[in-house]
Amino acid sequence: MEQERNNIVLIGMPGAGKSTLGIVLAKIMNLNFVDADLVIQSQCDKTLQKLIDACGPEGFIQVENEILSDLCADNSVIATGGSAVYSDDAMKHLGEIGRVVYLQISYSELVSRLSDLQERGVVLKGGIGMSLHDLYDERKPLYEQYADITVNVDDLSITAAARKVADAVK
Repeated sequence: MEQERNNIVLIGMPGAGKSTLGIVLAKIMNLNFVDADLVIQSQCDKTLQKLIDACGPEGFIQVENEILSDLCADNSVIATGGSAVYSDDAMKHLGEIGRVVYLQISYSELVSRLSDLQERGVVLKGGIGMSLHDLYDERKPLYEQYADITVNVDDLSITAAARKVADAVK
């Protein structure tokens, strides 16, 4: 049985507001909310950072890919982790079950929102020495590649950004 494409899948940089905005968006649109990072933590019984520490960036991406490739959701807003775009199978599956919305933020906005990458469970493919700018440059084309809809959320409150996404997907 093929699943309807009735979900909204949020992708974007760590700090773009996927989880926070996703909850507000789900309320505005009367949808369920799924935080993919929490699904991964629950299935692995470890925090994201402990998973990354245990498996390394590539190992974590593999785990994330497997879990997201099998994710079942219906009438939901799905907030992915920022690294979901490293997994082609996962992104293909998510694109089949929902419309993929890229929450786009500028690099300067990202810097103002993010404090400590190490504490957030952020996957740095280039290792600990990878800068935030390197991460931004590496992921931005991937977000653009997988997005059905791009919504710039710079300088918007969470509620205003959620309304902007809701209008974009209607």
